[in-house]
Amino acid sequence: MEVFAAVAEEGSFAAAARRLRLSPPAVTRAIAGLEERLGVRLIQRTTRSMRLTDAGERYRAGALRILADIDAAEREAVGDRAAPRGHFSVTASPTLGRLEVAPILAQFLGEHPPVSATLFLVGRIVNLVEEGFDVSVRVGNVPDSSLIGRRVGEVCRLAVASPGYLAAQGTPETPQDLRAHRLIGFTDLMPIRSVAFGTGERAQTVTLAPQMETNDAAACVALAEAGEGITLAYSYVIRRALAEGRLVEVLADYRPAPRPVHVLYPEGRLPAPAVRAFIDQAIPRLSAALAH
Repeated sequence: MEVFAAVAEEGSFAAAARRLRLSPPAVTRAIAGLEERLGVRLIQRTTRSMRLTDAGERYRAGALRILADIDAAEREAVGDRAAPRGHFSVTASPTLGRLEVAPILAQFLGEHPPVSATLFLVGRIVNLVEEGFDVSVRVGNVPDSSLIGRRVGEVCRLAVASPGYLAAQGTPETPQDLRAHRLIGFTDLMPIRSVAFGTGERAQTVTLAPQMETNDAAACVALAEAGEGITLAYSYVIRRALAEGRLVEVLADYRPAPRPVHVLYPEGRLPAPAVRAFIDQAIPRLSAALAH
């Protein structure tokens, strides 16, 4: 079951063999024996790729739960004597993961040589239990009651442009004025082009039509710095650009309410020592980073 879970996560028999420190033939025999015992095909393989069958997807979800329960039982028996070791996985949104989570994870691994980790950066919400992740760092409210969320800070969504662009095109005074400007759309912040601005009496929703859209926050910021238009970005993404004057915030009086940032992990299971140690180290560092 452990071998199958590793193959499913790595997407490769050879990669699973390296991770488990087994020979590739041993991994192949383990999967073949499992399929023979179950009487179903779990993995469909070709010479160039592999994928889980429908039965494999169902078995993977159950296997991950069982393996987590076994691991938790062993750690409860060992108690606090267990030192961080083994492998764990973290998921985060691409920009937050690249700018904030990756450096924290790298430092943690440098301090704990027996530990290895996978950092999976993706824009969508990941189901930690079903997809086999140990920790998630996410912007927004916690939608899943089966997760434990520890709030580490909050981020604001800002409208920004370069000083050169504003000097040439003028500065918008209200959200409605954005319709007369060139807009660079970040699809994660305006997936349906209907954008909320302000709070309380200033709250209003404006439908915008960006001239250019991308799903990459860094590309939006780079284009804005180059004077190509106004974009929306989270505060942690443009912190340095604002401090150095490469970007200027507009519509500051119409900022929406800030969004929380949480470190999440599944409820009801004792985190592995490595996961617990990483969470304890990540929370204060993320809090400090997001406070600026």
